Amino acid sequence: MSLRYLLDENVEPSYKTQLARRNSEIIMWVVGEPSAPPRGTLDPEIILWCEEYGFVVVTNNRASMPGHLRDHINEGSHVPGIFILGKNLSFGQNLRN
Repeated sequence: MSLRYLLDENVEPSYKTQLARRNSEIIMWVVGEPSAPPRGTLDPEIILWCEEYGFVVVTNNRASMPGHLRDHINEGSHVPGIFILGKNLSFGQNLRN
């Protein structure tokens, strides 16, 4: 099973377009799209959704997402992963890294 990614609603949606150009087999959904969590879904619910459906969260939220992840793991749960975009990196640099 290949990795699947969920862009949170604060990540520029063009990441999905650009990554698909680099790898057409990548599975990437965006919060607010059909079958993905709706816009406005709280971070802990996003993490739960990703655990249930096997998605890696892609976010730029350094303020609260790491704490929500810690709480989630401390509760004995898991998540395939969380990728936090580099705040000092350009769009292109984040795509390469």
